[in-house]
Amino acid sequence: MEKQATFKLEQPFITLGQLLKEEGIIPTGGAAKWFLKEQAVTVNAQAEDRRGKKLYPGDEVTIVGVMTITITA
Repeated sequence: MEKQATFKLEQPFITLGQLLKEEGIIPTGGAAKWFLKEQAVTVNAQAEDRRGKKLYPGDEVTIVGVMTITITA
């Protein structure tokens, strides 16, 4: 069963790479590039592999089979 999490934004947006780092999924922002090539990740049910993808409140990031993170304001 996938873990559910919520991430509260303190700024207008966060990038996918920053989110993965803030949630402790990757050790550094630079690791996002390789992580996204090896893991299936979706943003709002659309496949996503860009670490610079901007995420806004209401977006839902799923690391397939692992966890879902909902972005809130």
